[in-house]
Amino acid sequence: YNFPQGRVTDHRINLTLYKMQSIMDGEIDEFSQALTFAAQEEAVSGRGAA
Repeated sequence: YNFPQGRVTDHRINLTLYKMQSIMDGEIDEFSQALTFAAQEEAVSGRGAA
């Protein structure tokens, strides 16, 4: 996170959102959806842990 820029980044999935206040207020749907999508893609591609 970067408070001065209002930025939150998840480097694992290369997602950056400029919605710090919303995320701090618990609005994390965009992150959870992106993480779910990344996990599904990883599983389909065979890169996931067995």
